[in-house]
Amino acid sequence: MTAALSAHELIARHRSTLDQALEAIRTRAYWSPHPEHPKAYGENGSLDAAAGKAAFDALLGSRLDLGQPGTDDWVGGETSPYGVDLGVTYPHADLDVLLPAMKAGQRAWRDAGAEQRAVVCLEILKRISDRTHEFAHAVMHTSGQAFMMAFQAGGPHAQDRGLEAVAYAYVEQARTPDNAEWTKPQGKRDPLAMSKQFTPVPRGIALMIGCNTFPTWNGYPGLFASLATGNAVLVKPHPRAVLPLALTVQVAREVLAETGFDPNLMALAAERPGEGIAKTLALRPEIRIIDYTGSTEFGDWLEANARQAQVYTEKAGVNTVVVHSTSDYKGMLSNLAFSLSLYSGQMCTTPQNLLVPREGISTDQGPKSYDEVVADLAKSVDGLLGDDARANALLGAIVNPDVKARLEAAAGLGEVALASREITNPDFPGAVVRTPVIVKLDGAKPDAEAAYMSECFGPVSFAVAVDSAADAAELLRRTVREKGAMTVGAYTTDPEVEQAVQEVCLEEAAQLSLNLTGGVYVNQTAAFSDFHGSGGNPAASAALCDGAFVANRFRVVEVRRDA
Repeated sequence: MTAALSAHELIARHRSTLDQALEAIRTRAYWSPHPEHPKAYGENGSLDAAAGKAAFDALLGSRLDLGQPGTDDWVGGETSPYGVDLGVTYPHADLDVLLPAMKAGQRAWRDAGAEQRAVVCLEILKRISDRTHEFAHAVMHTSGQAFMMAFQAGGPHAQDRGLEAVAYAYVEQARTPDNAEWTKPQGKRDPLAMSKQFTPVPRGIALMIGCNTFPTWNGYPGLFASLATGNAVLVKPHPRAVLPLALTVQVAREVLAETGFDPNLMALAAERPGEGIAKTLALRPEIRIIDYTGSTEFGDWLEANARQAQVYTEKAGVNTVVVHSTSDYKGMLSNLAFSLSLYSGQMCTTPQNLLVPREGISTDQGPKSYDEVVADLAKSVDGLLGDDARANALLGAIVNPDVKARLEAAAGLGEVALASREITNPDFPGAVVRTPVIVKLDGAKPDAEAAYMSECFGPVSFAVAVDSAADAAELLRRTVREKGAMTVGAYTTDPEVEQAVQEVCLEEAAQLSLNLTGGVYVNQTAAFSDFHGSGGNPAASAALCDGAFVANRFRVVEVRRDA
């Protein structure tokens, strides 16, 4: 295959970006090459807002032909949470044809080396970045995110996470030199001398199982970590969120072909309605790596049954915030209100349980009882979402009927402190938009435990009354240990309470945010700096992104010979 883009050209184009990413993961300082503001696009080949929307509109009702081998049917059926029938169809694969074709290109990809693989991945990310406006609409109309969130989280933030994975992959592969000369003195005899060659070799084909809510943000880390370490990648999207990942595969295949590699190193596995091919794929002997984001039930099944593969899962958790005391009561309420409302709580990092001492908390506005804290938080959410236009921009749409059902059932679990209300989206009358519900529960009552110790994914939060800060810390420990947590938050002005909560999080491996009252929220993490999940509690078996996330996607094979 003739390359239109040489390795030399790609290194010249992208090596400086790779070096900056390497520095960012070393220092953990803020850095991003991908602009967050929509107006930053439209030059140097990137699509502006109008062109991006036009490109998305042109996809509707079309057949997205990726040129994959083994296509035996065309499948589709996505309907936007905003009520739009996308009408896009995708290739359905005969796995017995597609998987061998994917393996065929791995030798040349392996032999290219870590640097060339990294810059090819950066070229893929650059071309995706140039189409951020188009991808934003694809993410919006498959996930239900509001446009600005879809633009940022589905675009630059997802691209940052992909680049972060490439940087970590490069570091781990470059840790061992390609070649070494080895000499061992033998006293009066001639020294022993050997030449040694070290090659990172891929595990095999990686399977990336996409999620409905954040198809690119959650999908890109595993996808690019596997590709950058030499593996072919098969992308199995969620059936309600195919388009963003299908476009990603399309871009990747184009870049691989233009750089002289087999485009079948990246392929899409779309499925027929109800086919459920994830289990079938997960047990195929060719699949040696699996990345999965979704329910605990299926994540546990993968870990127990896909024994031939290295499995990375991000499952469900019960995220908790300890509310003990604060020096900025208004800021605390505002921060929590935003965290509970963003994307209708449909984030794996959204707080669910708010642990509040039943005797109340101390604040800069004086003592506040448990009832006052909960009522004031309800007022803060109401104030944030009081204007329907602002509410639509924050909430997005309910992603599927299961979330709506959980929201409606939550009101029957306890005393409702804040009732959910329906909001109409004038641009998309078919959208299901609901504000959050806050339910008061007594942590001492056994019948309440079934509610607050189970994940209730969506715009549902429980204000759990506890006996003391020590009781809150113990309940936090039990929750993280038994159910897992992607995030933990705490508000306290007491150093001893802060130390107790921090110790729980260190011992149970949960990421902790303390006293957030400004523009950073517990349910947001920054690539190159924050770790998403820890891999140390039941919510996830991996962290995005650290060395452990990439290092086991390849092995180093040594060839040695006498010098």
